[in-house]
Amino acid sequence: MPSVCLVIGMAGCGKTSLMQRVNAYLHSREAPPYVINLDPAVTNLPYDANVDIRDTVNYKAVMKEYNLGPNGAILTAANLFATRFDQVVNLCERRAKEIDHIFVDTPGQIEIFTWSASGAIVSETFASAFPTCILYVMDTVRSQDPQCFMSNMLQAVSILYKFRLPMVLVFNKIDVVRHETQAEWMTDFEKFHAVLDENPTFASDLSRSMSLVLDEFYKHLRVAGVSAMTGEGMEGLFEQIERSRKEYLAEYLPELNAKKEENRVREETRRAEALEKLRRDAEDGGGGGGGGRGETVVMDMKRDVKREGSGGEEGEEGGEEDDEDA
Repeated sequence: MPSVCLVIGMAGCGKTSLMQRVNAYLHSREAPPYVINLDPAVTNLPYDANVDIRDTVNYKAVMKEYNLGPNGAILTAANLFATRFDQVVNLCERRAKEIDHIFVDTPGQIEIFTWSASGAIVSETFASAFPTCILYVMDTVRSQDPQCFMSNMLQAVSILYKFRLPMVLVFNKIDVVRHETQAEWMTDFEKFHAVLDENPTFASDLSRSMSLVLDEFYKHLRVAGVSAMTGEGMEGLFEQIERSRKEYLAEYLPELNAKKEENRVREETRRAEALEKLRRDAEDGGGGGGGGRGETVVMDMKRDVKREGSGGEEGEEGGEEDDEDA
């Protein structure tokens, strides 16, 4: 069974470049992945996608037809594609015996995937069929700034608690700046506080408080440093993906199976109650003792006929009186 990796990150962090490097790395190991592109607005893909949203939904046509802006058109295109995402999963299931990894490239506007119906559908559909994890890609160069680093951490924690899937923090561009400093900030908050004290501001005070809150959160994250440009760190990245797979099988899958069983029992109970209600209604309607919902209403037709006959006699007598007067 292949592992699914949802590649998510801020615009400019290098998601698409990382996808190209991962694709080339796995091809060199003669284990090509199954690649899915969910960005309808990308102009050129540097890799060959097995499933491309652009083959199904025309981003510019959506913008014109629904009179939307760029972001609105991307969101609408993603939602339209998600309505048929079960077909994509079926394609992956057919190739499950031939592949080891499925990589999903998401739109550059992170909120379009993480806070939309399409993102929930894609993640839940994949997670119900395959071991799934999230690769949260960070720009290591920008993350040198402690405020930017904390913003990324807050975004990561929101994604983790929304999707509830194993997550790997992928520090990209380590060929420019090494990621060890950021990794130390996650394990030793005092070093992070020392950097904040160099420029004391309201934002630094807020970051200091948040670092204490997120200290427990950091313990559940895996970290990998990579370079999409040179290919450095690919082995370490796939080691973390394999660990995330084991976490999925040990923690997420039992919880998923328990929810499925709970839903199955609830549905069987609902059906049994509906059948019992139908049986009682049938017994009430077919009983000979009357009463209940099946009771028959009988009208007194004789009284109505008598009234009609009396009215006719009165009319004839009235007519005779009129003739005598005449």
